[in-house]
Amino acid sequence: MNNKLSLKIVVADTSVIIRSGVSAVLKRIPNLDVHPVEVTSTEALGNYANLHRPDMVIINPAFDGWFNLPAFKGQHPRLEGVKYVALLSSVTNNNVLKEYDERFSICDDLDIIAAKLNGLMRTDEESDEEKESEADTLSQREKEIVTCIVKGMTNKAIAEQLFLSIHTVITHRRNIARKLQIHSSAGLTIYAIVNKLVELSDIKEKL
Repeated sequence: MNNKLSLKIVVADTSVIIRSGVSAVLKRIPNLDVHPVEVTSTEALGNYANLHRPDMVIINPAFDGWFNLPAFKGQHPRLEGVKYVALLSSVTNNNVLKEYDERFSICDDLDIIAAKLNGLMRTDEESDEEKESEADTLSQREKEIVTCIVKGMTNKAIAEQLFLSIHTVITHRRNIARKLQIHSSAGLTIYAIVNKLVELSDIKEKL
């Protein structure tokens, strides 16, 4: 049974090398079943948008000279909720990038792109965990992450052990710091010991 999240993603860039390269990388992302559609002009993008609804549009801000994202959204209101990702192959003004939901660089590796994609199109389970994080106490997942942190594990190691994306681990760590108002590993270690999340023997090498 295929449990992968299926995504229809438009890749818009005038360069065939960049378009095809991004499409190839998207197809290699684990846990996602990506169906990339390549477009070569603003007109082609508009025509596609009139007929289909993608989950995401990855587009070079300099597409066809300059891509006016606010104007495009206004012309295609039926695409409300679609995520727009800036595809950066050159230096771009940060004010322009504020209109986008995320940004990819052609220098990003597969892990970084996968983490950003998972952050944009997270599963229902991850969304439920985020809602849970609004509570005053730590969720079970957050407690697991605290335990991993005080044992000295990196974000990558935590993500692999708990089957999460690195982006999700970072989000949980921010929520933990916000709730507990603890911003150091030493503080988290004391919290974990007091609340019996770890045994002293688990972290004695760190003390």
